[in-house]
Amino acid sequence: MLKQRVITAVVLLAILLPALFWRTPVPFAVVALVLIGAAAWEFGRLNGLAGGAAIGLGLGCAALCAGAWAAGWLDRPTPLVWSVAGAAWVLGGAALLRAGVQGWPHIPRAIRLAGGLAALCLAWLAVAQARTIGVNFLLSVLVLVWVADVAAYFAGRAFGLKFTRSKLAPSISPGKSWEGVWGGMLGVLVLAFAWVAGDQHWQAQVPSLYSRLHATGAWLLVLGALFLAAMSVVGDLAESLVKRSAGAKDSSRLLPGHGGVLDRIDALLPTVPLAMMLASFAAR
Repeated sequence: MLKQRVITAVVLLAILLPALFWRTPVPFAVVALVLIGAAAWEFGRLNGLAGGAAIGLGLGCAALCAGAWAAGWLDRPTPLVWSVAGAAWVLGGAALLRAGVQGWPHIPRAIRLAGGLAALCLAWLAVAQARTIGVNFLLSVLVLVWVADVAAYFAGRAFGLKFTRSKLAPSISPGKSWEGVWGGMLGVLVLAFAWVAGDQHWQAQVPSLYSRLHATGAWLLVLGALFLAAMSVVGDLAESLVKRSAGAKDSSRLLPGHGGVLDRIDALLPTVPLAMMLASFAAR
Protein backbone atom coordinates (compact mmCIF):
# COMPACT_ATOMS: atom_id res chain seq x y z
CA MET A 1 0.00 0.00 0.00
CA LEU A 2 2.78 2.43 0.93
CA LYS A 3 4.62 1.70 -2.32
CA GLN A 4 1.43 2.39 -4.30
CA ARG A 5 0.86 5.66 -2.43
CA VAL A 6 4.41 6.83 -3.10
CA ILE A 7 4.34 5.92 -6.80
CA THR A 8 0.96 7.60 -7.30
CA ALA A 9 2.12 10.72 -5.46
CA VAL A 10 5.30 10.95 -7.55
CA VAL A 11 3.33 10.60 -10.81
CA LEU A 12 0.81 13.25 -9.73
CA LEU A 13 3.54 15.68 -8.73
CA ALA A 14 5.33 15.07 -12.01
CA ILE A 15 2.17 16.21 -13.80
CA LEU A 16 0.94 18.94 -11.47
CA LEU A 17 4.14 20.83 -10.66
CA PRO A 18 5.21 21.60 -14.26
CA ALA A 19 1.61 22.57 -15.08
CA LEU A 20 1.41 24.80 -11.99
CA PHE A 21 4.64 26.68 -12.70
CA TRP A 22 4.23 26.90 -16.48
CA ARG A 23 4.47 30.45 -17.82
CA THR A 24 0.75 30.50 -18.63
CA PRO A 25 -2.24 29.16 -16.65
CA VAL A 26 -3.39 26.96 -19.54
CA PRO A 27 -1.67 23.64 -18.63
CA PHE A 28 -2.80 23.83 -15.01
CA ALA A 29 -6.37 24.68 -16.03
CA VAL A 30 -6.38 21.66 -18.37
CA VAL A 31 -5.07 19.28 -15.68
CA ALA A 32 -7.61 20.65 -13.20
CA LEU A 33 -10.34 20.18 -15.82
CA VAL A 34 -9.48 16.51 -16.24
CA LEU A 35 -9.41 15.97 -12.47
CA ILE A 36 -12.72 17.73 -11.87
CA GLY A 37 -14.34 15.67 -14.65
CA ALA A 38 -13.06 12.51 -12.96
CA ALA A 39 -14.43 13.75 -9.62
CA ALA A 40 -17.85 14.30 -11.22
CA TRP A 41 -17.78 10.73 -12.53
CA GLU A 42 -17.03 9.52 -9.00
CA PHE A 43 -19.82 11.65 -7.55
CA GLY A 44 -22.27 10.19 -10.04
CA ARG A 45 -21.33 6.63 -9.09
CA LEU A 46 -21.66 7.44 -5.38
CA ASN A 47 -25.20 8.63 -6.11
CA GLY A 48 -26.39 5.56 -7.95
CA LEU A 49 -25.59 6.37 -11.58
CA ALA A 50 -24.63 3.42 -13.76
CA GLY A 51 -21.45 3.35 -15.86
CA GLY A 52 -22.61 5.31 -18.89
CA ALA A 53 -24.62 7.85 -16.91
CA ALA A 54 -21.73 8.48 -14.52
CA ILE A 55 -19.38 8.99 -17.44
CA GLY A 56 -21.90 11.38 -18.93
CA LEU A 57 -21.95 13.39 -15.72
CA GLY A 58 -18.17 13.62 -15.79
CA LEU A 59 -18.14 14.73 -19.40
CA GLY A 60 -20.96 17.18 -18.75
CA CYS A 61 -19.02 18.72 -15.88
CA ALA A 62 -15.92 19.07 -18.03
CA ALA A 63 -18.01 20.60 -20.85
CA LEU A 64 -19.54 23.19 -18.51
CA CYS A 65 -16.10 24.16 -17.24
CA ALA A 66 -14.73 24.35 -20.78
CA GLY A 67 -17.69 26.53 -21.75
CA ALA A 68 -16.93 28.96 -18.90
CA TRP A 69 -13.31 29.01 -20.06
CA ALA A 70 -14.32 29.75 -23.65
CA ALA A 71 -16.59 32.55 -22.42
CA GLY A 72 -13.60 34.25 -20.81
CA TRP A 73 -14.52 33.66 -17.19
CA LEU A 74 -10.96 32.85 -16.16
CA ASP A 75 -9.91 36.47 -16.74
CA ARG A 76 -13.16 38.09 -15.63
CA PRO A 77 -13.79 39.08 -11.99
CA THR A 78 -16.91 37.29 -10.74
CA PRO A 79 -17.49 38.55 -7.17
CA LEU A 80 -21.22 37.86 -7.31
CA VAL A 81 -20.58 34.23 -8.27
CA TRP A 82 -18.27 33.78 -5.30
CA SER A 83 -20.67 35.47 -2.91
CA VAL A 84 -23.49 33.16 -3.98
CA ALA A 85 -21.17 30.13 -3.84
CA GLY A 86 -20.01 31.13 -0.37
CA ALA A 87 -23.55 31.51 0.95
CA ALA A 88 -24.53 28.18 -0.60
CA TRP A 89 -21.61 26.37 0.99
CA VAL A 90 -22.16 27.86 4.44
CA LEU A 91 -25.91 27.28 4.52
CA GLY A 92 -25.94 24.07 2.49
CA GLY A 93 -22.99 22.60 4.36
CA ALA A 94 -24.61 23.29 7.71
CA ALA A 95 -27.88 21.72 6.55
CA LEU A 96 -26.10 18.62 5.19
CA LEU A 97 -24.14 18.01 8.37
CA ARG A 98 -27.19 18.57 10.53
CA ALA A 99 -29.22 16.03 8.51
CA GLY A 100 -26.35 13.55 8.67
CA VAL A 101 -25.78 10.38 6.69
CA GLN A 102 -29.43 9.36 6.95
CA GLY A 103 -30.62 12.62 5.43
CA TRP A 104 -28.64 12.42 2.21
CA PRO A 105 -30.70 9.69 0.45
CA HIS A 106 -33.91 11.62 1.19
CA ILE A 107 -32.78 14.47 -1.04
CA PRO A 108 -34.07 13.85 -4.60
CA ARG A 109 -31.25 12.45 -6.70
CA ALA A 110 -31.66 15.13 -9.37
CA ILE A 111 -31.03 17.81 -6.73
CA ARG A 112 -28.05 15.91 -5.33
CA LEU A 113 -26.50 15.56 -8.76
CA ALA A 114 -27.16 19.20 -9.69
CA GLY A 115 -25.69 20.41 -6.40
CA GLY A 116 -22.61 18.26 -6.76
CA LEU A 117 -22.14 19.34 -10.36
CA ALA A 118 -22.39 23.00 -9.37
CA ALA A 119 -19.90 22.56 -6.52
CA LEU A 120 -17.38 20.84 -8.79
CA CYS A 121 -17.71 23.36 -11.62
CA LEU A 122 -17.33 26.28 -9.21
CA ALA A 123 -14.28 24.66 -7.64
CA TRP A 124 -12.66 24.33 -11.08
CA LEU A 125 -13.48 27.91 -11.99
CA ALA A 126 -12.10 29.14 -8.65
CA VAL A 127 -8.83 27.23 -8.90
CA ALA A 128 -8.38 28.25 -12.56
CA GLN A 129 -9.06 31.91 -11.74
CA ALA A 130 -6.67 31.68 -8.78
CA ARG A 131 -3.92 30.37 -11.07
CA THR A 132 -4.65 33.17 -13.53
CA ILE A 133 -4.10 35.67 -10.70
CA GLY A 134 -0.75 34.07 -9.92
CA VAL A 135 1.05 31.03 -8.54
CA ASN A 136 1.70 32.69 -5.17
CA PHE A 137 -2.00 33.42 -4.72
CA LEU A 138 -3.09 29.91 -5.68
CA LEU A 139 -0.45 28.20 -3.54
CA SER A 140 -1.42 30.25 -0.51
CA VAL A 141 -4.93 28.75 -0.74
CA LEU A 142 -3.86 25.19 -1.51
CA VAL A 143 -1.27 25.10 1.27
CA LEU A 144 -3.89 26.39 3.73
CA VAL A 145 -5.94 23.24 3.15
CA TRP A 146 -2.92 20.97 3.47
CA VAL A 147 -1.67 22.66 6.65
CA ALA A 148 -5.15 22.56 8.19
CA ASP A 149 -5.35 18.83 7.47
CA VAL A 150 -1.86 17.97 8.74
CA ALA A 151 -2.12 20.16 11.86
CA ALA A 152 -5.56 18.73 12.62
CA TYR A 153 -4.22 15.19 12.32
CA PHE A 154 -1.36 15.72 14.76
CA ALA A 155 -3.42 17.81 17.17
CA GLY A 156 -6.13 15.17 17.13
CA ARG A 157 -3.60 12.41 17.80
CA ALA A 158 -2.01 14.34 20.65
CA PHE A 159 -5.00 16.00 22.30
CA GLY A 160 -8.13 14.28 20.96
CA LEU A 161 -10.92 14.14 23.59
CA LYS A 162 -8.65 15.61 26.28
CA PHE A 163 -10.53 18.90 26.38
CA THR A 164 -13.94 17.85 25.05
CA ARG A 165 -16.17 14.86 25.77
CA SER A 166 -17.53 14.32 22.27
CA LYS A 167 -16.06 13.87 18.82
CA LEU A 168 -16.67 16.29 15.99
CA ALA A 169 -19.03 14.19 13.86
CA PRO A 170 -18.93 10.56 15.05
CA SER A 171 -21.62 9.31 12.67
CA ILE A 172 -19.86 10.83 9.63
CA SER A 173 -16.14 10.67 10.40
CA PRO A 174 -15.44 8.93 13.74
CA GLY A 175 -11.75 9.81 13.71
CA LYS A 176 -12.18 13.58 13.86
CA SER A 177 -12.13 15.51 17.13
CA TRP A 178 -12.73 19.12 18.10
CA GLU A 179 -9.16 19.32 19.30
CA GLY A 180 -8.06 18.42 15.79
CA VAL A 181 -10.17 21.23 14.35
CA TRP A 182 -8.67 23.75 16.78
CA GLY A 183 -5.18 22.49 16.00
CA GLY A 184 -5.83 22.90 12.29
CA MET A 185 -7.03 26.45 12.84
CA LEU A 186 -3.94 27.29 14.88
CA GLY A 187 -1.72 25.88 12.16
CA VAL A 188 -3.48 27.97 9.52
CA LEU A 189 -3.08 31.16 11.59
CA VAL A 190 0.66 30.55 11.88
CA LEU A 191 0.82 29.88 8.14
CA ALA A 192 -1.11 33.06 7.30
CA PHE A 193 1.12 35.44 9.26
CA ALA A 194 4.29 33.66 8.11
CA TRP A 195 3.18 33.97 4.47
CA VAL A 196 2.46 37.69 4.89
CA ALA A 197 5.96 38.14 6.32
CA GLY A 198 7.40 36.16 3.41
CA ASP A 199 5.54 38.26 0.85
CA GLN A 200 6.90 41.42 2.45
CA HIS A 201 10.45 40.09 2.72
CA TRP A 202 10.64 38.89 -0.87
CA GLN A 203 8.45 41.69 -2.21
CA ALA A 204 6.11 39.30 -3.97
CA GLN A 205 4.85 40.67 -7.28
CA VAL A 206 1.59 38.76 -6.90
CA PRO A 207 0.28 39.08 -3.32
CA SER A 208 -0.95 35.93 -1.62
CA LEU A 209 -4.48 35.63 -0.30
CA TYR A 210 -3.13 36.41 3.16
CA SER A 211 -1.41 39.62 2.10
CA ARG A 212 -4.61 40.77 0.39
CA LEU A 213 -6.61 40.17 3.57
CA HIS A 214 -3.91 41.70 5.76
CA ALA A 215 -3.93 44.87 3.64
CA THR A 216 -7.49 45.48 4.88
CA GLY A 217 -6.57 44.67 8.46
CA ALA A 218 -5.10 41.94 10.65
CA TRP A 219 -8.61 41.24 11.90
CA LEU A 220 -9.73 40.21 8.40
CA LEU A 221 -6.68 37.98 8.03
CA VAL A 222 -7.46 36.20 11.30
CA LEU A 223 -11.17 35.82 10.61
CA GLY A 224 -10.59 34.78 6.99
CA ALA A 225 -7.98 32.16 7.86
CA LEU A 226 -10.15 30.67 10.62
CA PHE A 227 -13.20 30.67 8.35
CA LEU A 228 -11.40 28.89 5.52
CA ALA A 229 -9.91 26.33 7.91
CA ALA A 230 -13.39 25.60 9.26
CA MET A 231 -14.88 25.30 5.78
CA SER A 232 -12.14 22.89 4.71
CA VAL A 233 -13.43 20.61 7.47
CA VAL A 234 -16.98 21.04 6.14
CA GLY A 235 -15.83 19.94 2.67
CA ASP A 236 -14.11 16.89 4.12
CA LEU A 237 -17.16 15.93 6.19
CA ALA A 238 -19.58 16.50 3.31
CA GLU A 239 -17.68 14.05 1.11
CA SER A 240 -17.45 11.53 3.95
CA LEU A 241 -21.21 11.84 4.41
CA VAL A 242 -21.84 11.04 0.75
CA LYS A 243 -19.50 8.04 0.85
CA ARG A 244 -21.03 6.64 4.04
CA SER A 245 -24.49 6.99 2.54
CA ALA A 246 -23.30 4.98 -0.47
CA GLY A 247 -21.49 2.44 1.71
CA ALA A 248 -18.16 3.26 0.08
CA LYS A 249 -14.77 3.61 1.73
CA ASP A 250 -13.23 5.59 -1.14
CA SER A 251 -14.79 7.65 -3.92
CA SER A 252 -13.06 5.36 -6.46
CA ARG A 253 -9.76 3.60 -7.12
CA LEU A 254 -8.50 6.02 -9.74
CA LEU A 255 -5.48 6.93 -7.58
CA PRO A 256 -3.90 3.68 -6.33
CA GLY A 257 -3.12 3.91 -2.65
CA HIS A 258 -5.00 7.20 -2.30
CA GLY A 259 -8.57 6.30 -3.27
CA GLY A 260 -10.30 8.65 -5.70
CA VAL A 261 -9.99 12.22 -6.87
CA LEU A 262 -12.82 13.36 -4.60
CA ASP A 263 -10.94 11.92 -1.64
CA ARG A 264 -8.04 14.23 -2.43
CA ILE A 265 -9.94 17.43 -3.27
CA ASP A 266 -12.93 17.30 -0.90
CA ALA A 267 -11.60 20.03 1.42
CA LEU A 268 -10.75 22.23 -1.58
CA LEU A 269 -14.31 22.26 -2.94
CA PRO A 270 -15.59 24.93 -0.54
CA THR A 271 -12.24 26.48 0.35
CA VAL A 272 -11.07 27.77 -3.03
CA PRO A 273 -14.39 29.45 -4.00
CA LEU A 274 -14.61 30.98 -0.52
CA ALA A 275 -11.01 32.19 -0.81
CA MET A 276 -11.98 33.92 -4.06
CA MET A 277 -14.95 35.48 -2.24
CA LEU A 278 -12.72 36.82 0.54
CA ALA A 279 -10.20 38.13 -1.98
CA SER A 280 -12.97 40.00 -3.80
CA PHE A 281 -14.13 41.52 -0.49
CA ALA A 282 -10.57 42.61 0.35
CA ALA A 283 -10.20 44.26 -3.06
CA ARG A 284 -13.10 46.65 -2.43
